[in-house]
Amino acid sequence: MRWLVGWSRASSRPGVPAAPAVQPVGARLLWEDPDPLWAVGDWRPDEVRVVHAGPHPNGTRPAGARPDTTGRTTAPPVARLAVLGRCGADDHQLRTGLLATRGGALRPLTSWPGSYTAVAQIGRRITVTGDLAGARPVFHAAWAGGTAYATAALPLADLVEAELDIGHLAALLACPDSTEALGDSTPYTGVRRVPPGHALVVRDGARDVTSYEPAASLVVAAPEPEAAQAVEGVRDALVEAVRTRLAAPRHAPNGFPRTPEADPGPVPGMGPAFRRAARGGPAPGIGADLSGGSASATLALLAAGLPGAPGTPLGHGTGAGERLLVVTFNDLVADRGGAREAELERARALAADPRLHHVVVAAAEEALPYADLLDGPLTDEPSPALVTAARHRHRLAAGSADHFTGHGARQVLDAHPARLADLLLGRRRRHLLRPVSALARADGPAALAGFSASVPFTVYRAARRLARTSYREGLESAAARFLAPDFVTAEHLTGAAGAVDASIAALTWCRPGPAARWLTGAALAEVSVRLQAAAVRPTGAAQRPGERRAAAALARHAADLRVLEQAAEIRGQRLHAPFLDNQVVRACRALPQALRVQPGARATVLRSVLAGAGIRELPPGWGAPTHAAHAAAARAGLRAYAALLLRLFDAPLLADAGLIEAGVVRDALRSAAEGAPLPLDGLAELVATELWLRRLLARRGTCWTGPAAPRMRAVAGGVVPRPSL
Repeated sequence: MRWLVGWSRASSRPGVPAAPAVQPVGARLLWEDPDPLWAVGDWRPDEVRVVHAGPHPNGTRPAGARPDTTGRTTAPPVARLAVLGRCGADDHQLRTGLLATRGGALRPLTSWPGSYTAVAQIGRRITVTGDLAGARPVFHAAWAGGTAYATAALPLADLVEAELDIGHLAALLACPDSTEALGDSTPYTGVRRVPPGHALVVRDGARDVTSYEPAASLVVAAPEPEAAQAVEGVRDALVEAVRTRLAAPRHAPNGFPRTPEADPGPVPGMGPAFRRAARGGPAPGIGADLSGGSASATLALLAAGLPGAPGTPLGHGTGAGERLLVVTFNDLVADRGGAREAELERARALAADPRLHHVVVAAAEEALPYADLLDGPLTDEPSPALVTAARHRHRLAAGSADHFTGHGARQVLDAHPARLADLLLGRRRRHLLRPVSALARADGPAALAGFSASVPFTVYRAARRLARTSYREGLESAAARFLAPDFVTAEHLTGAAGAVDASIAALTWCRPGPAARWLTGAALAEVSVRLQAAAVRPTGAAQRPGERRAAAALARHAADLRVLEQAAEIRGQRLHAPFLDNQVVRACRALPQALRVQPGARATVLRSVLAGAGIRELPPGWGAPTHAAHAAAARAGLRAYAALLLRLFDAPLLADAGLIEAGVVRDALRSAAEGAPLPLDGLAELVATELWLRRLLARRGTCWTGPAAPRMRAVAGGVVPRPSL
């Protein structure tokens, strides 16, 4: 795991003690006191950049120094910028952004291509910017009379010796997609999260969180660009995002090329990719997922066609004209019914490009969800990605040192169902016809014959109800639903719900998650209190429901991807998700609503992106979504590892915290393994949270060292229920 950490303290405030002698373990100091900054982890040399636009730490006189009236030279305040991650700006652009920050502008720090975290210091003012999606979050905590900040929550929890926040875990299980219930909290008491699209500003230890995106008016809507112009913007942003990764230096994994002792050569039945996967290291050069879906295929084709150095300086990662290693995952257990056969055929057709080297990773029960639950690393936060970490690690082990993934494309390009209410608020009812008609056909011929005539009217009524419901009324209604005696019965949260039911349920300001049905009444009451407190805050009233729900869904997906990177991490490998870059997110948000809500909008936009890049020949059925294989894999994993999961919930920590009743969850696991129509995503969230708690409490040591290092790690006191629970 890679992270940065620093702090700011009041320099002359009375009663403030001296700075404690503490530093992170294995850290690289980027700049020194009084406001130090460290980079921790296996950062590549080109991923950490520091530029100066003021007095340099070596004491040389800056160009802007001027003598004052007494003849003494007065130097301007320190101005320096640290950028960590993959950033496409050169040093001149970084200094220009730093000078803009000196005047108070924050958006220039977030406008460069790539995915990165920027830390700017102007005098004693420190600005730390997060991203728009939430894939690169920023956390902060009060410490030693000032503020400590980091890009990971666990190190700050160690620093302040934080206890577990049971209320946050209850909200995470009950409303995982609701920013209102979660707020700015984290699993650690006292550690706060900076919301996506915001920056943390610290001056002399005092902190402030401010937005760097312009606020949209609810009274007068901004004019939308033409559809063709908006699609061109998405194309330019995606091409620049991919080009930024291609222009970066190539890195071979540690120890590559392998010695004969490490790689004995050809093994009957095992190709080079399988031998490399057995060793646990990625291939040198650039690779990409090729699942047959539109997002991963777009990135693979763009990366193969753009100019750049695909391999290392020594030529590793290239051969026979191939520029890109593409990986297709083939589940031999969950896909016995041929649910993904069409996707695999499209992947084979795309991989016929001579610039692509295609590797098919076949997997059996060892790569099902819930495999290797007891052998994973501790992540910063809990997430359902923990139950599929072994599955993804199996696929990524056959990938490259720099690997493209299509994560985030659905969240930034597809329209959230609540966007239908935004169209009604904008008086564009005629644009509702095609999406509601597509919903009537989404559940298949049987559903179409049964109630297709009533579906458009049902969806329209739900969208109109949401458009007429204020933010406060929506949250108060959701809070009341959590306290209803028939909460589980009223929600109908079953695994058999179709596209129409799911879309209608999503047409609300806030809705319960799939795991809420298994929480205790006290836990649901805690979530209800959080929603009631959020209802009186004006933060969400400035957004339309569809816009807010889409942003919350994107933030949740980005958080899950961040945990997945930590749980399935392969040393020496970097995962790149260009769809979550700031510039790509902004370009996608500029797409007209009328285009976004149309059926197949994502495939249409990406097809136009590829056509603009000169790629027009795509296999038949390209862009057709399918989610049946994911549900089949989850069900197969439950059946294969039911005994392990039941042992996990013999004496669960979640029950000690007062969040669940162990017997109820065990019964649900048995029923789901036998094929009962239960929400499998909810069970995955419960298993992942219980697993994360066990790893957290089994942890030894802290992230800090030094004479004043914390004597206890985070959550050293164990799981202690809140008094309200």
